[in-house]
Amino acid sequence: MVNKKSPQAAPAVQDKDENIYQALMTAIVEHQLLPGSKLPEEALAEVFGVSRTGIRKVLQRLAAVQMVTLTPKRGAQVASPTVEEAQAVFRTRALLEVANLPDILARCQPPHLAALEALIRQEQQAHEAGDGPAAIRHSADFHIQLQAISANPVLTAMVTHLCQRSSLVIAAWGAPWRQGCRCNDHSELVTLLRQKALAPLSAALTHHFEHIVASLCFERAGVCLPDFARLFADYKEA
Repeated sequence: MVNKKSPQAAPAVQDKDENIYQALMTAIVEHQLLPGSKLPEEALAEVFGVSRTGIRKVLQRLAAVQMVTLTPKRGAQVASPTVEEAQAVFRTRALLEVANLPDILARCQPPHLAALEALIRQEQQAHEAGDGPAAIRHSADFHIQLQAISANPVLTAMVTHLCQRSSLVIAAWGAPWRQGCRCNDHSELVTLLRQKALAPLSAALTHHFEHIVASLCFERAGVCLPDFARLFADYKEA
């Protein structure tokens, strides 16, 4: 007799893989796992309660979106963007996000402005509380929600991915006291968005990215093995 797998088995595995993927992605984006951090399969498999094969599949997914580097005989580690990659990420973001501003202005409504202002307040509170991961998260959410106003899901997905890579760049090259973007810049963008002033808005967003790149110090810190058990202590299965 042939054993049949439960129809729920495959989705359950997929959900668990997705949860692990999101947990690792969040840790990388929020600078809890810094560029160059080693990601040993055995240690991660033990923490997440899965096989090394399962972890390997997740790491391959992260490598496909350029958040992790896989090297034969050396294993996986968080990607370390080069200077050229760092500059290219923000140059590409400037091209995409500025070019999309006319569509954003055409669709922007008061609820959109209120949502952006709420994110700015949350970002400012995170800075004041010294909560780096939250500041990074709210900063990225601001840019993603701004672009989402245009109702262009393809572009919004591209900006989301570039925001994730931007966080890697800032972790690798940013000054240690910098977390996310400058709140004042975001406030200025909302003011110009409310005024529907395309030319000043485009210039302000362009300068915003220039400010970020200018703040990068291009000096790499040392590498250490993270405490995975502590880092993912709150991980729960779906």
